[in-house]
Amino acid sequence: MNLYRLLEGLEWKGSVPDQDIPSLTCDSRQVEPGSLFFCIKGGQSDGHDFAKAACEAGAAAVVVERDLGIPGQILVGNSRLAYSIVCGNYFGNPARKMKLVGITGTNGKTTTTYLIKHILETTGAKVGLIGTIQIEVGDQPLLAKYTTPDPYQLHTTFAQMEKAGCEYVVMEVSSHSLDQNRVAGLTFEVGVFTNLTQDHLDYHGTMENYYQAKRKLFDHCRAAVVDVDDAYGKRLAGECPCPVKTYSVQGNPADYMAGEIVTFADGSAYILSAKNRREQVKIAMPGAFSVANATGAAAACLALGMGWERVLYALSTCPGVKGRLEVLPAPGKDFTILRDYAHSPDGLEKMLTAVRNFAPGRILCLFGPAGCRDRTKRPKMGKIVATLADFVILTSDNPRTEDPQQILNDTLPGILEVGTPYKMIVNRYDAIEWALHNAQKDDILVLAGKGHEDYQVLDYGTIYFDEKEVVARLLAEEAADAK
Repeated sequence: MNLYRLLEGLEWKGSVPDQDIPSLTCDSRQVEPGSLFFCIKGGQSDGHDFAKAACEAGAAAVVVERDLGIPGQILVGNSRLAYSIVCGNYFGNPARKMKLVGITGTNGKTTTTYLIKHILETTGAKVGLIGTIQIEVGDQPLLAKYTTPDPYQLHTTFAQMEKAGCEYVVMEVSSHSLDQNRVAGLTFEVGVFTNLTQDHLDYHGTMENYYQAKRKLFDHCRAAVVDVDDAYGKRLAGECPCPVKTYSVQGNPADYMAGEIVTFADGSAYILSAKNRREQVKIAMPGAFSVANATGAAAACLALGMGWERVLYALSTCPGVKGRLEVLPAPGKDFTILRDYAHSPDGLEKMLTAVRNFAPGRILCLFGPAGCRDRTKRPKMGKIVATLADFVILTSDNPRTEDPQQILNDTLPGILEVGTPYKMIVNRYDAIEWALHNAQKDDILVLAGKGHEDYQVLDYGTIYFDEKEVVARLLAEEAADAK
């Protein structure tokens, strides 16, 4: 594509001649003759330091934020934003040919995304999905490395979805991606805000910065759906630059209100009210937080123009989401095993509160904070789990390059403050084995933190670790030993 066409929509300065550009990259190692190279400043390195090397490798031009005094430079105000805009142009802006729905928030993004996709698909529409678990082009799954991909991969995915005939794309939009302008140039039909609680402060620094990053999504939305049970949601509803519909499960005044909630081990029932409507709803997911996610998904689909009857029917037929209070098979056992992705203080609190509502006996919670992340939330997580569970198994969850024992030591004061019995086992496989051997009749064993993830990130690399398979293997070995 011609350079000047790639730069459409950008304000730039330079004296670079128009020419054909065969490829784009922000990695100097991937530069080939004729490439357009973007100098992007990251947490560990600055692409401006590699501009000269990119030119020597054959780059036709380099996009910079400051004058480097080299030929072929294109000066812009923000290289990350420019990269997103140019990536869209490079692929012909396929996202403009589909309707985008974006979901942001600390917790609930994945479930809300899957619910919206399911509701839309009941109309016969083909829907693409981009999120934490995976990318889906209709019913074709693809591996997802990040919740929201980098701009080149994102627009590659949009192009695949358009070619496959997708009419809608439902995507999780992370705070990192918003802060880094990965979704710049996109317009969302509807944006959904689920909540904002402490997480990612290792990146954002403060909750205000975290909120401002999330808020950026709604500068690019035609309509917004906001949870006003959340303090930041209330604030956003008042600041939103586009029309807003609100929802609540806690009795706060809202456009959509869910009440009379009854939760079971395999689902929830509630009344959804809006203006003069009052409808009974059943979903295959337990807990008030699941009801909140379902209400946000319903409000988003109604904002897209779907009818009430279709939305309510679709909610009743939606199965649970992988790794979200998912029941794991436990043949021959008289206790229940659940796995859930909850890995933040708020996520753990909501998840364990939901389990408490249907637990016939003790709750055993196996969890551990992630390494190389916000350390201040570790004792808070310990206190929440110790308060809501009857027994805590403290173990590793993606310790990365940190000392796993130190992570657990950081968490322990919160558990000790409450006084709940606990067992500390650093190795997660060994911890699960211990939990299975020590669970009793009517217990609910919750494996928290990994959910759908099938890996464990350790100091020497990433290993395959699927808790569903781990549990199945351990139970099979136990059964074989008992014969």
